[in-house]
Amino acid sequence: MAKVNPGKSVSSIIMLVLLLAVAWQQQWLPHAPPAESVTGHDSEAGPSGNAAILRAFAEQRSNVQVRGEGTVQRVLPPDNDGNPHQRFIVQIEPGHTVLVAHNLTLAPAIDRLARGDRVAFYGEYEWNPRGGVIHWTHDDPQGRHADGWVEHAGRLYQ
Repeated sequence: MAKVNPGKSVSSIIMLVLLLAVAWQQQWLPHAPPAESVTGHDSEAGPSGNAAILRAFAEQRSNVQVRGEGTVQRVLPPDNDGNPHQRFIVQIEPGHTVLVAHNLTLAPAIDRLARGDRVAFYGEYEWNPRGGVIHWTHDDPQGRHADGWVEHAGRLYQ
């Protein structure tokens, strides 16, 4: 018969509860964007944010709240099925792009977006084999999801 160490069991349960609490907080509590421009001065908008996207892609994870930045590679026609979305492809690292799908029902269109422009974004990452999709780049009117945004040319769109 195996011996059970009650101290180890209790500490394992406490650790599990703490991990669940952190996961719940990150998923359900709203996160406000920074008050000033994120491009160039917010450490989470730089490589660490893009690293989180690359990690989610490698692990084929979805529903991951991310912050990132990159260069617009292509502006696509809007997706008008259901709620219209402004769509564009952003290169976040050499050899890795993501599609940004920006909901035009809940946020204003990004003015004069063009190939070569730098953008920063905060939204939810969804895995796909082409690099992934970033959506929820807008406020949540019901307050049940983290508010997202896209920054372009010094203006925040949310």
